[in-house]
Amino acid sequence: MEAISAQLIIIYGRRRVGKTYLINEYFNNEFAFKLTGAYKKTKAFQLESFADELKQKSGKTQAVPSDWRDAFRQLREYLETLPEREKQVVFIDEMPWLDTPQSDFLSLFEWFWNDWASARNNLVFIVCGSATSWMTDNISGNKGGLFNRQSCRIYLEPFTLHETEDFLGFKGITWSRYEIAECYMIMGGIPYYLNLLDKAMSYTQNIDNLFFKKRGELWDEFGHLYATLFSNSDSHIKIVEALSTKKGGLTRNELLQKTGLPANGNFSKMISNLESSGFIRVSNFYGKKKKDALYQLSDYYTAFYYHYIKDNYGKDEHYWSNAIDNPARRSWTGLTFEQLCKDHIPQIKKKLGISGVLSEESIWYTHGDEELGVPGAQIDLLIERRDRVINVCEMKFSINEYVIDKDYDMVLRNKLDAFRRMTNCKKSLQTTMITTYGVKRGKYSGIINSQITLEDLFQ
Repeated sequence: MEAISAQLIIIYGRRRVGKTYLINEYFNNEFAFKLTGAYKKTKAFQLESFADELKQKSGKTQAVPSDWRDAFRQLREYLETLPEREKQVVFIDEMPWLDTPQSDFLSLFEWFWNDWASARNNLVFIVCGSATSWMTDNISGNKGGLFNRQSCRIYLEPFTLHETEDFLGFKGITWSRYEIAECYMIMGGIPYYLNLLDKAMSYTQNIDNLFFKKRGELWDEFGHLYATLFSNSDSHIKIVEALSTKKGGLTRNELLQKTGLPANGNFSKMISNLESSGFIRVSNFYGKKKKDALYQLSDYYTAFYYHYIKDNYGKDEHYWSNAIDNPARRSWTGLTFEQLCKDHIPQIKKKLGISGVLSEESIWYTHGDEELGVPGAQIDLLIERRDRVINVCEMKFSINEYVIDKDYDMVLRNKLDAFRRMTNCKKSLQTTMITTYGVKRGKYSGIINSQITLEDLFQ
């Protein structure tokens, strides 16, 4: 690949999602220069690391830069000694950690790029970081010297179910799709977590070993995860903890009340940080304005931590194995399966045959109306299509085919009736069941217009 102009490539995404691995593999670890920021280290430490890396690449010993202006000057002088006809790839990993207080790192990087680097036709400059909010605010969304300068922006998302199955297969792990789905509802599609799984152990043994065994690999992951991403992590944690108590989500005002945080720009910024980092999801409420949106916890590990690890660590090293028939665990899988479905909307649309149809996903609920005789109802996923059809999705995680009995049939009919009457919706409503093994044919299964199974979500 030959660059026809200097390229500034931005790669960001949730911590542990595999950004560094991807870059190293793609470029076969061959870089003209590479520097990795160090967490909570001083400017002096970062500059010493810069000097060490430059020495390794150039073979020359230079004085440790006095500041970042001096550092970028040294980098420029070194790169100018390399063959001009060869592509030069520079990789700065965990860039947010280099931007220490009073370091002027960002402004001096802007100066370096605009003054010299942007004119180098053979230069590919990759910047990467897990602090997604810093990357979006200061690099991709920069309104200053880097405005509109990036040539490529990549947000690396977690694996899908299909990609997770492929990854586990590569590791020699051959679990059922039911087990893989349950594992996904704990770890999400985070490669770092998935790579810790041991093929010699069963699914439940792995979860015990990683989460409940004393000093297991992921026993202290929670605090480290948030502390390395957010400078005021305590406030961010208050928000996700509040959301962990309400699976249906909370409005902005409800979040403010539950967390006790002040309603100011900092709160809005924290919400934005958590959303851009993939920890929370903003779900539109059907028929309402964006300000009425609901915020939901979307990070699987965080949800699992609050549900099971926080108060159980060290009490039972075989907790997950022992809880296999626990009703609370079945309830958890049911709630988390809804999250899994929302993360696989493209697969759902593909099965419905509407991949090419523009749609908008939302949620809806009502407390009911006694005067109208409308009971309270909630719909966790609506897919509103441009062809004037709305798929009303019900999501159920079960160990066998799901049986719709008389009571549940009435629940579904009441939901559809409540939705139509409270929203005055004139569009066609189709009930879609998303289950692990499908709906068992029976007396009341006729209310279902379409079905999605776990197999379909793996596509």
